[in-house]
Amino acid sequence: MTQAPQDGLAPQDRLAQYLAQDLAQVNVLIRARMVSENAPRIPEVTAHLIEAGGKRIRPMLVLAASHLCDYQGNFHHHLAATVEFIHTATLLHDDVVDESRQRRGRPTANLLWDNKSSVLVGDYLFARAFQLMVECGSLRVLDILSNASATIAEGEVLQLTTAQNIATTEDQYLRVIRGKTAALFSAATEAGAVLADAPDAYVQALFTYGDALGISFQIVDDYLDYGGAGTGIGKNIGDDFRERKVTLPVIRAIAQADAEERAFWQRVIGAGRQAEGDFEQAQALMARHGTMESTRQEALAWAQKAKTALVPLPDHPLRDMLRDLADYVVARLS
Repeated sequence: MTQAPQDGLAPQDRLAQYLAQDLAQVNVLIRARMVSENAPRIPEVTAHLIEAGGKRIRPMLVLAASHLCDYQGNFHHHLAATVEFIHTATLLHDDVVDESRQRRGRPTANLLWDNKSSVLVGDYLFARAFQLMVECGSLRVLDILSNASATIAEGEVLQLTTAQNIATTEDQYLRVIRGKTAALFSAATEAGAVLADAPDAYVQALFTYGDALGISFQIVDDYLDYGGAGTGIGKNIGDDFRERKVTLPVIRAIAQADAEERAFWQRVIGAGRQAEGDFEQAQALMARHGTMESTRQEALAWAQKAKTALVPLPDHPLRDMLRDLADYVVARLS
């Protein structure tokens, strides 16, 4: 199952090394299940994204949770492939909705092929994901992952309704990111524990860990879009601003805005009338009100919640790696 981790590696790399044999089996399963004899475009589009250098964080969360709870079977490979297919499907759909042109430093599938192909291949991957989870033979696991799929879709639709609306609250923002990002993180860790027939306390701990980790992960991404290097997040800096997404740094800047500043936010986000220098002005307003630093602190707080959730779990190298992974997510802030 495992190999001894080496010092000096980033947490996700140590996880990947520790779970190397499992990940190899997951990759074999992914490649086998993304094949379509009748529609060769399906594996072309799928391979473009799945083999584009993603870190496989979500599949590793399934594997880590199952081994941490002493799972002895092989269906954790199916669940790991399931969450990767669900994740890939949502990325294909997201890039169409957002009209994105870059993903993981490469042209998006909708740019290389077309929107129709991206949507339909995403649908195919969702179907494949459900086939895989059914094979596990656990109704409870099926319930967790099917609920997560619905929550992800809800989060994306909610984001459509909050985008361009400067009255969006922090509670609404949290519901969006819990849906679009954290739901699959928490489903991955929870399903891994349930598959292992772990005690309820372990299942709840791993669910809470995944939820908090996913929220922290998304807040960091939203922070970096206004204050980090574009190469670090797989998209161009300022994309959220240009797409008029109302993320936490924006919400907190608007909450402290005077009348003139609020008029600025209404023009660039609400009305979409953006001009040269507006992004830099948005950054300046965030700096004036300290909203970037408060967003950073919010991400750190969720990372700490993730680490605290691991306390009830048994002493295990994987528990330490999951703790370090939460630190690593927020290390991108520096």
